[in-house]
Amino acid sequence: MDFGLVLQTDPPGAATVALMRQAERNGFRYGWTFDSPVLWQEPYVLHSRILAETERLVVGPMVTNPGTRSWEVTASTFATLNEMYGNRTVCGIGRGDSAMRVAGRPPTTLARLGEAMRTIRDLAEGREAVVDGTALRLPWVRDGRLPVWMAAYGPKALALAGREADGFILQLADPLLTAWMVGAVREAAVQAGRDPAEITVCVAAPAYVCEDTPEALAHAREQCRWFGGMVGNHVADLVARYGERSEAVPAALTSYIKERAGYDYAHHGRAGNPDTAFVPDEIVDRFCVLGPPQAHVDRLRELSGLGVDQFALYAMHDAREYAVDVYGSEILPALG
Repeated sequence: MDFGLVLQTDPPGAATVALMRQAERNGFRYGWTFDSPVLWQEPYVLHSRILAETERLVVGPMVTNPGTRSWEVTASTFATLNEMYGNRTVCGIGRGDSAMRVAGRPPTTLARLGEAMRTIRDLAEGREAVVDGTALRLPWVRDGRLPVWMAAYGPKALALAGREADGFILQLADPLLTAWMVGAVREAAVQAGRDPAEITVCVAAPAYVCEDTPEALAHAREQCRWFGGMVGNHVADLVARYGERSEAVPAALTSYIKERAGYDYAHHGRAGNPDTAFVPDEIVDRFCVLGPPQAHVDRLRELSGLGVDQFALYAMHDAREYAVDVYGSEILPALG
């Protein structure tokens, strides 16, 4: 199993770069950042610095979207980073949540997302693609490679990931839901004539390392409860589309948002988010990975057995440096 670190790009940017260096020293292979340019610093500027100050780390957004930048700009950005640092980028992409909604736009459609994935990959790898009716090619690209990994939750999105994406990003660490979603992606891949084993599966979730005591676990839950609210934004979209009791989406994913009253993106992805009080402890425990190192090892072994290739650790809490170090010293070796 590979490991990644996911960070928001809060200032100072140097702190983001330093923590990515720490992650590489501890054996992490991927460095991910949020991409919401109104809420945080521009990720691709930081990606260039991270790549310059690491040797092996593969860097990308978790996740970008087709709406905040034109596709040729996104492709050119990745292709430039790859030319400078040797094909060490990955494009995580989805319909768009905070980046789009904060700017007053709805998330993009799945049809548009599928077109964007193909176009960005083709342009970044030097092939011609059509953007808004115009055929374009980046003539300076040589031997470029850009894997495109798609974030998804719902049936139609999972099917698109299986048909089109090089990787599937699932932003929760619940084994039950992981099994269902990975199965849906693989089934769609087979139906499209693809080898499902060629699709990389990445589970991303907060990981908080602490003692196995009621007090420590209660603190860990409060530090990670924001994640249930972030996932809840996507779940609310699914409920609006499929209904509260649809057989298309498991109740294990949708039932917990019944008390969700709203969401202010000013607190997005942050511990103490007041809009996530509706998230019960059970969801925090299922969606996140909490407790002593052995609890992390046990959960990650279970996820690996379900076909997960990478665990990407969200480190938006008060013990992120400690978590990175413990993962490096105890958890990665146990799963190597």
